[in-house]
Amino acid sequence: MGRRKKDKQSRPAFGLPKEIVLSATPEGWRTSVLTMEGGMLRGRLGVPINTDPQDARAAATARVTELARDVHDSAVEVNWDLPEEPWSWTAQVTLAAEHEQPSANPDTEGQASGSAGARP
Repeated sequence: MGRRKKDKQSRPAFGLPKEIVLSATPEGWRTSVLTMEGGMLRGRLGVPINTDPQDARAAATARVTELARDVHDSAVEVNWDLPEEPWSWTAQVTLAAEHEQPSANPDTEGQASGSAGARP
C-alpha cells in the first residue's frame, strides 16, 4: 500500500505563539501572531470595527489560547503590555505553569502508572 499524505503532516503548520500585535485599522481589528520558531500569522480578528479595545484584546487572547491548545496541546498565558500607540497593543505569550502535574521529584519517578492518574 502507498503512504498516506497525513503521515507527512505530523508537525503543526505553524509554531507556538510567543507574541501578539493587535492593531485597529479603518477596515477593522487585525492581529499578527509571532511564533517561537520565527513565523508569523496575520489576519483579521473577526470582531466589529466599533468593538471596544478591551474586548478586542480579549478576543485576540481567546484566539491565541485556543490555537495553542488545539494545535500544540499547550496552555498559554497572554499578558498585554501598556500601549505605546493609542491604536496598537502588544502582548507576550508564555507557556502556562502546569498546575495539574507535580514537579519532577526523583522519589516519585518510576512509580507504577496506575497511581499517575490520581490528582488532587
